[in-house]
This record gives sequence, C-alpha cells and structure tokens, in this order.
Amino acid sequence: MPLPQLTVYRHDLRNRALITLAGEIDLGSAPLVRAALAQCLSDGIRIVDVDLTPVTFCDCSGLNAFLYAAQWTTEAGGILRLHNPPPTLGRILDLTGCGFLLLGLPLGHLPPSLGDAAAPAVPAPPHRTVPLVGVLSGDVR
Repeated sequence: MPLPQLTVYRHDLRNRALITLAGEIDLGSAPLVRAALAQCLSDGIRIVDVDLTPVTFCDCSGLNAFLYAAQWTTEAGGILRLHNPPPTLGRILDLTGCGFLLLGLPLGHLPPSLGDAAAPAVPAPPHRTVPLVGVLSGDVR
C-alpha cells in the first residue's frame, strides 16, 4: 500500500490551532487528519481552524474525518472550522448539505460556487509552519 500523500502542519497560539493540510485526503490519508485533529483536543486546544488551501483532493472519507472532529470539538466546548475547501470537498458539502457544520455558515446560505472559488477566511495570525510530526506523513496502521 503506498504512503498517503498528505502533509499536516500545526501552529498553536494559546488555546487555538491552525492546521494546514497539503496534498490529498482520501481513505488512505483520512486517519492522519483524524489523528491531527484529535491531538489538538488532547493538547487542550478548543478552537481549530483547518486551512485546506494546499489540498488538491478530498473525498467522502475526508468529509467523515472532519465531521467526527467537529463533533468531538463541539462536545469538548470548542469550534472546528474549515477554510478554503478544494472543489471536490466543496461539491460534497453542497450535495450533502452539511457545509454549515464545518464552514460556519448558516444552513441554506452556502455560496453557490463553494468549490469553484473559496471565499477568503478570517486571516490567521502570521506564523511559521512546522511539520506536526514526521510520523504523520507516513503509513498509519
């Protein structure tokens, strides 16, 4: 089985984290997404912003990972928001109608071209991205 083509970067600022994902999110790499987001909660982070700008592909297994993480974060009293989803994820969010859970938009107010041109999110503080953990770029079993 080939290694997942996904890199996870994390930058913390007090109780907030910016997770930047780069590459493809699919069945093989979705566990990396889950692990990174779960680690935030484990570390006491309660506000998680996920920047998907460098993501080239995301299928329903990625959506599943984000939905679970949003539920865990909400149950812990926090917030998880996705920013700049790729067209594939934008299409899935449109079809499933669950964008309001992950994008912070009211139900029924999703932009019509969500996957075509993502609106800029609230600007994140300037930071230096550092790989989360070298292991997260490897095979998870």
